[in-house]
Amino acid sequence: MGYWNTRGLRGSVLEETINVTNEKYRELHLAMIQKIPTPIKPITIDKAKGVITLAYFDQKSTVDYIGVAQGTSICFDAKETTKEALPLANVHLHQIEFMEDFERQGGESFLIVYFKKYDRYFLLTLGVLKHHYQISAGGGRKSISYSAFDPEYEIFIEGGMYLNYLKPLAKFIDSKKV
Repeated sequence: MGYWNTRGLRGSVLEETINVTNEKYRELHLAMIQKIPTPIKPITIDKAKGVITLAYFDQKSTVDYIGVAQGTSICFDAKETTKEALPLANVHLHQIEFMEDFERQGGESFLIVYFKKYDRYFLLTLGVLKHHYQISAGGGRKSISYSAFDPEYEIFIEGGMYLNYLKPLAKFIDSKKV
């Protein structure tokens, strides 16, 4: 089991941005997306401050977000990297399996990836993720390079306050209809 302490599981800028986006989508009646909390079991609690200072992960997490957008069920995970590639070690097999099961039920699964170095966001489809994961499992490259991300699925901050991932998602869904 993984452990959590005061240095881990702090809210990332990416997740905070997605949370603001999801609230905006809800207000505009475009989507209803919920953040899925990672279940933890507290070990040490600072009673004076009322905070957990040490805990372990109670079970494997699935994805960060799940919900529905304009009639389409979606689930996705948020990943950020300071490198010039997304390390595939950041994506776990049980997450891919969950996304595959989700798609078997008619939903759409993807990652939102933030490259801090370039200050750019991308939607990475499950199919592309699985392709790179299989290459890695076969002894190939253990990451997805920045240059492999499709500019068609870049996500932009719009209205000065949110990350409009529904646009590239709609583009992807439309491309599957052809």
